[in-house]
This record gives sequence, structure tokens and C-alpha cells, in this order.
Amino acid sequence: MAASELYSKYARVWLPDAVEAWKPAELTKDYTPGDRALCLQLEDGTNLEHKIDPQTNSLPPLRNPDILVGENDLTALSYLHEPAVLHNLKVRFVESKIIYTYCGIVLVAINPYESIPIYDHDIINAYSGQNMGDMDPHIFAVAEEAYKQMARDQRNQSIIVSGESGAGKTVSAKYAMRYFATVSGSSSEANVEERVLASSPIMEAIGNAKTTRNDNSSRFGKYIEIGFDKNYHIIGANMRTYLLEKSRVVFQATEERNYHIFYQLCASSHLPEFKPLQLGNADDFHCTNQGGSPVIQGVDDAKEMCSTRKAFSLLGINETYQMDLFQILAALLHLGNVEVEERSADSSTILPDNSHLTVFCELMGVAYQDMSHWLCHRKLKTATETYVKPLSKVHAVNARDALAKHIYAKLFSWIVDHINEALRSAVKQHSFIGVLDIYGFETFHINSFEQFCINYANEKLQQQFNMHVFKLEQEEYMKEEIPWTLIDFYDNHPCINLIEAKMGVLDLLDEECKMPKGSDDTWAQKLYNTFLKKSDLFDKPRMSNKAFIILHFADKVEYQCEGFLEKNKDTVNEEQIIVLKLSKFDLLLELFSDEEKPAGSLTSRSKMTRPVQAQRDHKKTVGTQFRNSLHLLMETLNGTTPHYVRCIKPNDLKSPFMMDPMRAVQQLRACGVLETIRISAAGFPSRWTYQEFFNRYRVLMKLKDILSDRKQTCRNVLEKWVQDQDKYQFGKSKIFFRAGQVAYLEKLRSDKLKKACVRIQKTIRCWLTRKRYLRMRQAAITIQKNTRGYQARCLVAFLRRTRAAVIIQKNQRMLVARRRYQQQRSASITMQRLLRAYQARQTYHKLLYEHKVLTIQRWVRGWLARRRCRRSLRAVVYLQSCVRRMAARRELRKLRVEARSVEHFKKLNVGMENKIMQLQRKVDEQHKENRELSERLRTVERSRAAESERLGGEVERLRVAEEESRVKADGVPSLLEQLSFLRQELETTREEKEAIQVEARSYRVDTEKVKAVNAQAKVGMQLESDIREERDHYQSLLSEYTRLKERHADLKEEMTISFHHHSPKTTTGFFPLPLELAQSYFFKDELKQMFSGVVVQDAPHQDAVDMSVLLKLQRRVTELEQDKQTLQRHLDKREEAQQDQVKNAEKQRTAGRAELDLEALKRQELESENKRLKTNLAELRQSLTSTSSPGPGSAPYNVLLEQLNSSNEELEVRKEEVLLLRSHMVRQEVLKHNKVGGSSPKRYPNSLCSALVPGLKRHEEEVEELREEVLRVREENRQQQQFLSQSLLLPQEARIEASLHHEITRLTSDNLDLMEQQEKQDKMIRKLKKQLKVYVKRVEEYEAGGQMERVAPGPEPRSPVGITRKERDFQGMLEYRRGDESKLLKSLVVELKPRGVAVNFLPGLPAYILFMCLRHADYSNDDQRVSVLLNSTINSIKGVIKVKRGDDFETVSFWLANTCRFLHCLKQYSGEEAFVKNNTPRQNEHCLCNFDLSEYRQVFSDLAIQNYQQLVRCMEEALQPMIVPGMLEHENFQGVLGSKPTGLRKRTSSCPGEAVYTVDSILQQLSLFHATLIQHDVDPELIKQVCVCQFYIICSVTLNNLLLRKDMCSWSKGLQIRYNVWQLEEWLEEKGLPDCGAKEMLEPLIQAAQLLQVKKKTEEDAQALCTMCSALTTLQIVKVLTLYTPVIEFEERVSISFIRTIQALLKGRVESPLLLMDTKKIFSVTFPFTHSPLALETIQIPSSLNLGFLTRV
Repeated sequence: MAASELYSKYARVWLPDAVEAWKPAELTKDYTPGDRALCLQLEDGTNLEHKIDPQTNSLPPLRNPDILVGENDLTALSYLHEPAVLHNLKVRFVESKIIYTYCGIVLVAINPYESIPIYDHDIINAYSGQNMGDMDPHIFAVAEEAYKQMARDQRNQSIIVSGESGAGKTVSAKYAMRYFATVSGSSSEANVEERVLASSPIMEAIGNAKTTRNDNSSRFGKYIEIGFDKNYHIIGANMRTYLLEKSRVVFQATEERNYHIFYQLCASSHLPEFKPLQLGNADDFHCTNQGGSPVIQGVDDAKEMCSTRKAFSLLGINETYQMDLFQILAALLHLGNVEVEERSADSSTILPDNSHLTVFCELMGVAYQDMSHWLCHRKLKTATETYVKPLSKVHAVNARDALAKHIYAKLFSWIVDHINEALRSAVKQHSFIGVLDIYGFETFHINSFEQFCINYANEKLQQQFNMHVFKLEQEEYMKEEIPWTLIDFYDNHPCINLIEAKMGVLDLLDEECKMPKGSDDTWAQKLYNTFLKKSDLFDKPRMSNKAFIILHFADKVEYQCEGFLEKNKDTVNEEQIIVLKLSKFDLLLELFSDEEKPAGSLTSRSKMTRPVQAQRDHKKTVGTQFRNSLHLLMETLNGTTPHYVRCIKPNDLKSPFMMDPMRAVQQLRACGVLETIRISAAGFPSRWTYQEFFNRYRVLMKLKDILSDRKQTCRNVLEKWVQDQDKYQFGKSKIFFRAGQVAYLEKLRSDKLKKACVRIQKTIRCWLTRKRYLRMRQAAITIQKNTRGYQARCLVAFLRRTRAAVIIQKNQRMLVARRRYQQQRSASITMQRLLRAYQARQTYHKLLYEHKVLTIQRWVRGWLARRRCRRSLRAVVYLQSCVRRMAARRELRKLRVEARSVEHFKKLNVGMENKIMQLQRKVDEQHKENRELSERLRTVERSRAAESERLGGEVERLRVAEEESRVKADGVPSLLEQLSFLRQELETTREEKEAIQVEARSYRVDTEKVKAVNAQAKVGMQLESDIREERDHYQSLLSEYTRLKERHADLKEEMTISFHHHSPKTTTGFFPLPLELAQSYFFKDELKQMFSGVVVQDAPHQDAVDMSVLLKLQRRVTELEQDKQTLQRHLDKREEAQQDQVKNAEKQRTAGRAELDLEALKRQELESENKRLKTNLAELRQSLTSTSSPGPGSAPYNVLLEQLNSSNEELEVRKEEVLLLRSHMVRQEVLKHNKVGGSSPKRYPNSLCSALVPGLKRHEEEVEELREEVLRVREENRQQQQFLSQSLLLPQEARIEASLHHEITRLTSDNLDLMEQQEKQDKMIRKLKKQLKVYVKRVEEYEAGGQMERVAPGPEPRSPVGITRKERDFQGMLEYRRGDESKLLKSLVVELKPRGVAVNFLPGLPAYILFMCLRHADYSNDDQRVSVLLNSTINSIKGVIKVKRGDDFETVSFWLANTCRFLHCLKQYSGEEAFVKNNTPRQNEHCLCNFDLSEYRQVFSDLAIQNYQQLVRCMEEALQPMIVPGMLEHENFQGVLGSKPTGLRKRTSSCPGEAVYTVDSILQQLSLFHATLIQHDVDPELIKQVCVCQFYIICSVTLNNLLLRKDMCSWSKGLQIRYNVWQLEEWLEEKGLPDCGAKEMLEPLIQAAQLLQVKKKTEEDAQALCTMCSALTTLQIVKVLTLYTPVIEFEERVSISFIRTIQALLKGRVESPLLLMDTKKIFSVTFPFTHSPLALETIQIPSSLNLGFLTRV
């Protein structure tokens, strides 16, 4: 792939950073070749440009996809480089709290700086037997791999643990040794593994100390060889130590401590045994108070001292030796406090009374004077003489410290030798596993001889590591037969040669040490002269001539030459050693007794020089000794298979789970992890098997691309997607990829999955939306249908109730109003008569009075008006004359002036002509209008005449109608009499038919009211129509009259105007006008013109109007008005009379027909009631046939149907009777109508009514029963409807559940009814049987009596009688001879094969046979035979179970079943009441009679428990290898779940060829177990308990592996686990064991699977998760969330904040502190008593058992 493809927009890269080492960034622009910079954006949103070096053109390293981050193996990363490794480790350590990570063959361990629960015995058991890639990275996995390879390859192994101080090397080595001791065990009873573990606290006490970097830093290197025998059990161990830091005995830096043993001694100084040592607080001694930090937080030195002493005792170092050791250590503390006084510049002295030196000499057993003298003096020897030289104070102090260091080194070597002696075994060692705990690469501000040796050792180890990694890589390529080229890797051989080669650094150092005047400066000059310009790995500091620089594989280190020679020579004053050898202290003499022996251990870097010069010359320097020991170590390691553990110190602050990136990168470079990555990245780091590749990238293939040959399929896919064939290679079983190719394939896979997901989401969302829409639509339709139906029913019911209420109210009000009306009417008539007479008289007097008053007023007002008019007229005339005179004069003057002008005269004449013409035209128009008005008046007169005639005819018609109404009113009394008679008759009929009327009253009232309303409505409508017609006619007449009146007024006004216009003028031109006409708007203009014309001049005379016509018209109009008023009064009177007649007629019709209509309504109501009852009966039949119980054909149904049919027939009879009554009533009505005033008809005969009364009562009862049944059915229907309406509001699942619950309730009630009926029938059957027995007995007695009567007495016949052999009655016992017990048990127990017995014979046959033999011994009352038989049986069964076939499940289950059966037989035939209550009388006869075997019952119960536990162990051994592959590893959905890259640590890589197990394998095994138990007739309760144990084993093993495997904690794996658990539950259902309690055992696993699948983001999710995971502990929940790893990029990791929220919510839980489930948990087992119906006497002994010596009794 080109860089442009990888470095595209949104690609993520790593950039170097001075603080974080590397920081992530993202490309904001595509990179094209030739660009000088990359446009990047940091995570905080900062944009920057990264410059590209034009010479190297190197781009920043790419980031791996998120799916690959956090992998167990760093080699699984697609991009292998430093930032990817650092980021992966940081994610695992900081976020996931995982301290172990694989890096190819290396286990990287990061110190967590806090205790974590991952080293318990449960964890050890979980890793035991597992392949290295199957579990999460762990030190136990490395130890298990070494142990398995030792056993498989027959080759010694070694575990190399390295790292700098504080990285956790010692802890890792200790846990590795603990694993070997726990897993392998010892081959003898000596508990070697405990002694191996006991060496750790001793070595930590004398070799570990607190430093600024570590509270328990190991200050020496050690290599422990753990020996194993041929069975790979621990038989012993051997320890070799390297380069003990002796200087710490006399000097400690700030915040550091001396070795732990000194502080433990001071903390225990109060003990009585330590009083002679004269110790005190650690602050009182110079050797322990220099660091200023005598206490380690969380460590109790006194308790640690107890542990150390206990470990000494366990290793065989008795109390005497221990006290001697502590005495020497205490002496060293006192020696450190010895003060040297300066006597002169070149001499020094110690005061004679120095207390500490005194105590030292007492404890060491030496002379005070000698020791004080040689501490300040030194003996020098020359060729000729010897002399003593005093030492200066500085040299004396150095000599004191050198003596202390030398003594401690000797003591350290002695302890190591004794530990090796204690761990040495007499058995020959077959193989061993070595654990190397050695210092890592060190570089400080000041580096001296110790750092030089440490780094030299790390160079050697790194060389061996590089060669081993390179070798493994090449072997892998050769094994897969792929072409490969030599991988270039860093070779540190030149650096090693610089140090150890001839004339190297060490040789020059030894040479300088031999020189008499050799010094550090001269040695430095030799180094500069030898290597400065000849070696690239050597350099000189610029500012120093006493230091040198060596370029190591990890970093450049600057060493200070000061002290190199002294530390290399490691000299001590020989006279001081001689003084110590003269001591009487045995242990001290033993320490220095081996001075002349060569050291087999390299613990002692300070070998005492002997007095002999030859020995001093041949003494080796420390450097030479260390080089030789290192060569020996490398030879040992090269002879083993190494396993590497690199310990990393995350930070210098000792903060838990916090990583300093710069410190981590420094250590990764130093420990060789990055070199491993580089070697892997140079070749093909990513490796997939063909099946794994196919499963992961199947989505990139089309269906046609999938072939049966997986290898060819993978080849085709890669050739299609990856064009560069150099990026991958095909091996025999794997595909090898270059770095970055897996990321590219993951990108292709992710893109294709995204497209598929989008399409699937689109389709599913469409389907879900449509489904939801259809469901909502159907629900809406159903709701609308039911709602509308309900509303319609409610409306109908409301209308019915309203109508009934209205009818009832109407009739009630009618009755009340009628009574009140009759009363008021009679009273009103009387009152009206009197009142009207009085009012008429008053009116007459008033009218007369008013007429007289009006007459007087008229004459008075006329006189007054005439007088006022005359006065006004005179005044007006006078005023007018004056005004007109003045106006005339003024006008006259104007006219005279104008008259003089001729033009004015002409104009005046022209205007007068026009005016005359206009007046003439207007006169003609007035004549024309007068003629038209005359014609119209004649027409109006004719129409009025015709209208008068019509009105007269109408008045005549109304008069006739009034006469008819009066006639009808005369017939009202007869009708009232008839109605009273009918009312009496109806009352009689109502009394005779009371039962039917009560039943039909409601329906009759409704029908009656409806008909009455209809009849009244018809009459009212007819009357209303008549009145409406009359009113319309009257309104038309009134409107016509009004129109004529208006027309008459108009004509009158026109005529008046015309008349005044044409009348002659007065002399003055003035005439009077009516006031109305003067004010009329119509004539204003005309009047103005007329007045103006009159004033100017007199108009010419016109033709006179015909005044006679006008007067006639006026007279005619007046007459018409009078006629109109008269007609109006007549019409009003007629309307009032007609309304009164209509009211009277309506009242008469209502009164006359009320009772008749009532009776008719009653008859019709009876018919409707009969119809309704028939309808109800039909509905009842239909509802009964539609309901589920009782069904058609059942006895209750037939009875009810017969009752309904009989009721129907009875109703038909009643209908016929009603029809007869109706016809009779009709005849009576006809007679009443035809007969006026006659006698009342005959009453209906009472014989028919009396005959009907019993039937009616019976009918009433039946109807009541049917009504109750109808009400019950209606109530059921109502409940059904209510349930349906409620269920529609529920969701689908709740609706189904509610339906099931309702159906179960209904069926339960039906079943209870049926059970009651069945009980009644059973009682009846029992009663009938008893009667039948009685009758049969009577019949037999009767027949026997008859036979006795018929047989005549006589002599008996003497004929021979035959004798038949009676069948032998066995007692259910087997007799055997004394001493045959062994033969019996050999045939029946030891040599019996369960398979044949189980298939061919009776289940539990051996138990029955043994019990029958026991019965005979009991019957014989032989207690010895009973005890011998029982004890022999117990021992034989134990021997078979434990020794011979204890691992055979069938054998164990067989004898478990027989042991339980034998135990049940002991109880069943014991005679105790609790066990014999179900026995038959025959079985009770077989009870034991002489001995009480209750104690043996307890013994057999214990034996059954042992058999049960052995059965559980057999099941566990069989299921153990299947559980993890079947429940976790096997994928049922191939290609769907997919697996992630696993790196070099492939699963099951250690043991190829193992069987592949699936969940079906587990189910088959469980079915085999179950079938075997059933076949052997194991008790059902015991089978349930066995199933509980099986499912607990499956759950615990699966969950424990899930908690220890990060690759299994994903959403898809949760789905797989849920599916597998479902199959197990289905198996339980299939075997009929759903309620045995096994499902509850799977609850933790189910919750863990749900935990992997639920949403894990918000606080609500956390609360729901805590509620859900009730069977998991807090540690387990947090562990699963921490290990959760997305398999596909659509998943998200669990945030740290969410995990903290979970921890806060679960803080108050009370639960187990353990992480893993106890796989060895023992369940309590019970053996409930099971009665056997088998009779012992019926048991036959098969001949194949060879039990012919047994005899049935």
C-alpha cells in the first residue's frame, strides 16, 4: 500500500513529545508524496504542521485501530513500534488495571504498587493445566508453560525475571516459585514445597532493603533451581546468589534503610531471648539510622521477625543457630557505633571504655585489646621484615566498615549454604526449573563499580535474549516453510567484548589492581589510551578526566572511576580476621573456616587473603569472579528453555496504577521489549491460521469466493484486496502478514460492516416502523370499534331511559294535570260566569260614561278650536297682508325698474311660456293617472266583493264545524261511562294476570307511552295543520287589507292635492292646506313653485276635477274599512271558538280513547314481552353453545337446554291465551261502541284464569331462573369485554401474560366445578356400589337359602380325595454358610461389572441380595455373622470405589445407587413406624427382628456420601476439559462473532492435537451421566442434587475463566454464553428437571453474560446493572467491566468513571472478598427415604452371578 492510502484524512498518528513521550494526532488533510509537512490536529483541538525531514522522508508512526488497543499480546498490534507498545501498556495498566501483558515470548509485568487479588489458590488452580494463550497474561501462565514444557519436552526450563529496582522482580519470582510448589507438590511427606517457599522470607530479610524506589528492593541477584523427579514433583532446590550489595551494611542514602533483618532485631529487642544482645531502637545505631526512615508504612518488623524465625525453623536451622546468627548481626550493629578518635594526622585510637566495642567483643568472643588495636593499626610485610603501621581516622573507619561488610558477607553465604543444604534431596534430580531474579539495567547520576557489573550482566542477558528471539523467529518461518531473509537485529557483542575481552575494561582493571602504585586515575588514563579512538562504544566526558562512557544496548552510561580499584580488590585487614579466628564463638569460627576453600557461590565478593603470599597472589578480584560466575550462568541458561519476565516500574512516586510515560519508555528500551518488537516487526509479526482468517474476514468474501479449501479461499481473498504480495506469505498452517496489514484488513472489514449495518438498520427500522404502524392502526381500529360500540350502546340505553322517563312523566303529569284541570275547569266556569256578568255590567256603564264624556269633550274642544282658529286666522291674514304689501311694494319698485327694459320684458315672456307648457304637461299626466286609479279602484272593489263572499262561506263552514263539535260534546257522557266500565274490566283482567303484568310492566309502559305519544302527535299535528291554514288565510286577508288601506290613503292624498291645485284662487292668492299635506316631502317642490307662481302673477285656469268620483271613492273606502273591521271581529271570534272546540274535542277524544288505547298497548306489550323472552332464550342458547364449559353434549348443558325448551313451549301457550283475551276485549269494545247507555257486557269467565294461575306461577319461576342464568352469562360477557379492553391497553408481552393468567384462572374454576361434579358422581358411584354390594349379598344369601332348602339331608358320599402339593412360601431370605462372606462379596461386589447388571438385571439387585443375606443372619440371631457381613460389604465397596474403579462414573454411580438402596432397605425393614407405614403386611413380616442396625445405617449413610463425592469428582474430571472450550471458546455462529488477532501467543499453542469440544459435547456428557443414573435406578432426588453439582461446576469453571480472560469479555461472547446457557436450560426441560435448582446455579454466569451485553454508559445504566447482577460480587462485576474488550469497532469500552460509579453503588454490599468462584465447593447431600414396593420373596438370583452357594429360604 502506498503512503497516500495510509496517511489520508482522519488517519491517526503518533508525534514525539518531551513530557508524554508520544502524543496522538489526526490528519486533517490527505498526504501526497512530496509534501513537506503534515496538517495535524491534536486531541485538544490544536492544529499544527509536522515538518517532514526531506532527507529521510520519514513519516510519523501510525496508530492502531481502537479494536486492537488493549490486546493481551503486543505482537497482535498491526503497527509495531514504540508508541503503540507504550499506549497499549498504558491502556491495560491505567484503564483496565491489568499489570501483565505478553510481548511475544516476554511477559511484561508492571508494578501496581498495591495489593491486588490475583494470586490466590483459586487463581493458581484456574491456570493449572491451561495453555499459555488460553488465559490472560499472568506470571502463573509463564510458570505453567515452563512446567508443561519440562514435562513434555524433557528439557530443563528457566524463568528470567529482570527489571530495575522497584519494578517487582522479587515478587514475581516469589509467585512463580509458589506456583511450582502448589501445582507440583512433593514426592514425599517432607513437604519440600513448603521449605522452598520458606526460603523467600529469609532471603528477603537478609538480602532486601528499602530504597527510594522500592520498599522491598532485592540487593542481590539469585538463581534458584527447583528440582523435580520423574513424576515432576518437587524434590529440592538450590540457590546461587550474585553481587550482594555489602556497602549497604555500613551506609544508606536518605530515605533508605539497611537490610530488613537489622530492623527486625531492633523491633524484637524487648523479647527475653534478645536481652543479652543489648539492642534498642533502630535510631540508636549508626548502621540503621543514616537514611532517616526506619519504618516502612504497613510493615510490622516484629511480625516479620516471627515469620523469619519460623522460616529458619522450617528449614532445619534450630533455635541455637538462630540465636548465634542474631548475635553476630547484633555485634555488627554495635561495631557500627564504635567511634574512632583522631590522635594525630596519621594515627587514631579507640577509647578503652568504648561500650559498643565492648559489647561487640563480648558477642563475638574476641579480646577487646586485640580488636581495638587492629582496628587502628595495620601490619605491613616486606621481603626482609614486618612492621606495624598506624592508620588515620579515615582509614580506621574504612577498616571498621570493611570488617563489618566482610562479616555480613560471610554470614550471608553461610545462610545460603544452609538453605541449599536444607533444600537438597537425596533423590536424583531428573529435571529442574530455574528462576533468575537479577537486577536490571541501571543508570544513576553517579555510577560506580556496582552499576558497571550490573550493566555488564544485562548486556550478557540481552545477547542471550536476542539470540533466542531471533532463533524462535527463524524456526517459525522454517516450520511454516516460507521464504525468509536474515533479520537484522542489534548485536551487542562488541559492547561485551569491550568489557570482557582480552585487554578489555575488566582486564585493565585487574592489571591496575596488581600494580603497586595503581590508582583510579592511572586506570582511567589506560582506558582512554586503549579505547578512546579505537572503539565507537567508548567515549570520554568532556569535563572530566576521571570518568568514562560506555554505549550500552539501552543507553549511554557515564561511570566514575573513583573507587573502582578498591571495590575490585575488596581487601580487608588480615589481622582483624586472625583475631576473629581466635574467637571461642563456634558460629564465627565456622564462618571463617572455609577461607582456604574455593567459593562455589559468588555471594562473597570479598575473599579473605591468606597469610601466605602465594595465596594472596592467586586471589581473584571481584570483577574476575563476577565474570566467571556470569559465564557459568549463561552456560546454565543456554542449556535450558528460557522464559522471560520483564518487570517495569511505572513511576517513581510509588503511586498505584499511575504510569510515567518517559520512565516506562526508558525501561522498555533497557529490558529489550522494544528490541523484541523491532525483530518481530522486521519480519511477519501478524500471524493467522487459515480458519481464523476465514472466520474474521469472511465478510470480505462473496458467496462464490468461498471454496471448500480454506487455504485457497484465503489466498484468493488476499490476492484480491492486497496487491503487494510481499506484504504476506502463506505458510503450511498460517498466513504471515507484514506490519500494518492487519490494520488495513480491519479497515476494509470495518467499512464493509458499516455498509451492511446501515442497510440492515434501514431495513429493520422500516420493518419495525411498519409493524408498529400496523399494530397501532389495528389497535386504533379496535379501540374505535369498541368505543363506538360502547358509545352507541350507552346512547341507546340513554335514549331508552329518556324515552321511558318521558313517557312516565307524561302520563303522570297528564293524570295530575287532568285532575287539576277538571277541578279548575268547574271552578273557572262558575267564576267566569259571575265575573263576566260583572265585567259586562261594568263595561256597559263605563262605555256609557265614556260616550257622554266624549260628546261633551268633542263639543267643547270644537268650540275652543274654532275660536282659536278664527283668532289665528285673523292674525295670520293681517300679518300676511302686511308682509305681502311690503313685499309687493318692494317688488313693484323692482318691476317698474325692470319694466323699463325691453330685454327684460322679452326674457319674462320667454320664461312664462315655458312655465305654461310645463303646467299643461303636468295637467295631462294628472288626468292619465286619475283614469288609472279609477280602473284600479274598480278592480279592488270586485276583489273585495269576491273576498267577502269567500269569507262568508268560510264563516258558514266554521259555523257548521261548531255545530258538529257541539254534537260530539253531547256524546261525551256516554263515552265517559263506557271508559269507566272498560277501566273496571281492565282492573279485573290485571288482577287475574298479575304475574304476567309484573314481568312485562316495564315493556308495557314503554309501548303504551309510545303509542299514546304517536296518537297524540297525530291529533296534535292535524289540529296544528288546521290552525296553521286558518292563520295563514287570516294573515293573507290582513296583509291584503293593509295594502288596500295604504293604497286608499295614497289615492286620497293624491285626490286632495289635485283638488286643491285645481280650485279657484282667492283674491289675495292664499288658500288653506291640511297640515299633513303641507309637511309632505312629495309635494314640497310643487308647493314652492305654486306659491312662487301665485306671488308673481295669477296662473291660468285649468279643467275642474270630477269631484263626484272622488267622493264615491272616499265613501267606498270608508265602507271597506268598516267591512274589514267587522270581518276582523268575526274572524277573531271564530278563531277563539274554533280553538275552544279543538281543545274540547281533544280532551274528549283523550278521555274517551285513553282506556281503550291503554288496553291495546297492554296487549301489544304482552306480545313484545313474549318476543323479547324468545330473543333472550335464543341469545342464551347461543352464549351457552359459544362458551367453553359446559360444552354441548354435557349433562348440565342438556338439562339447561330441556328447561329452555319447556319454557319456550310455556311461552307459546301464554301467547295463545293472550290472543284469546285480545279477541274477547275487541268484541267487548265493539259492543260498547254499538251500545249507547246499555248494560255492561259479561265479564270474562274465571275458569280460564284459575287454570292459568299455576302455569303462570311455574312460568314465573322458570323465567326467574332463566333471568338469573342470563344475568350470569351477561356478567361473564361483561367481564370478558372488560378484560379485553384492559388487555388492549397492555404491551404485547404483558397482554400474553395476562391472557394466560386469565385463561388459567378460568380453566381452574372450570376444573374445580368439574372436580366438584366428579366428586359428587364418585360419591354417587360409591353409594351405588355399596348398594349393589348389599343387593348382591342379599341375592347370594337368598340363593344360598334357596339351595339349602332345595338340598335334602342325606349321608355324605365316600369317594377318594386327591392331595395336591402346596407351593413353597419363601420368606425373602438367602442362607449362606459361615465364611462364605468373602466369596459372596467377591462375586457380588469386587468382580461385578455394572454394565451387564444394569442392562439385564433388576436395578439394585446386589443391594437386595445383600439385605436378604443380612435378614437370614438376623433371623439366625447370629450377631457375628451380621457384623462380618456388614463390615465386609462396606470395605469391599470402598475398595472398589477408591482403589480399583474409582474413576469410572458408571461403577461409582452403580454402587451409589446400591448403597442407597441397601440403606433404604435397612430403614424399610427396621420396624420403625416412620418407615413401615407404606409397607404391605407381607413386607412387615420381613422386618428385622433381633438386631437394631441404626448405627450401621449411619455408617452406610457416610459410605453413600463418600460415593456421592467420588461421583462428583468423576463428573468434574470428565467435564473439566469440555467446559471452557464448549462454553467460551467454541463459536456456534461462525463468521458472525469473529475473533481478534491474538499475536504470537495463539490459543492452544502448547498442546496441539487436542479434541475440539462444543456445548453439544457437554450436553452429550450430561445426557450420558443422566442416562447412567436412570439406568442404575438412582433416587430422583439424588439425581436432582447431582444435576445441581454438575451445573455449579459448569458455571464456576466458565465464570472463573471468563474473569481471567480479557479476550472473552465482549458483547459477542456474552451472546454466545447466553445461547449456551439456553441450551443447558433446554436440556433440563427435556430431562424433566426444570425445578431441581440447577438453573439457579447458572445465575452468576447468566448475569455475567448480561453484564457483557447491557448498556454501560449512564448512571441509570449503573443502577440497573447493580440491580441485575445480584449473584455476582463487586470484584467480579468490576473485573468483567475492566476486562470488557470490543471485538468490533461499533462497540465501546467501559469508561473508568462508569466503573467508579459501580463501585460506589456496590460499596455497602456484604459479600465474599474472593474474585473467583470456589470450583471445589462441596454441597450437602441428603438421601431421602424411598419406599420399595418390591417383595423380597419374588427376587430371583441370576445364575450368571455365580451365587449358587446361596439358598432361598
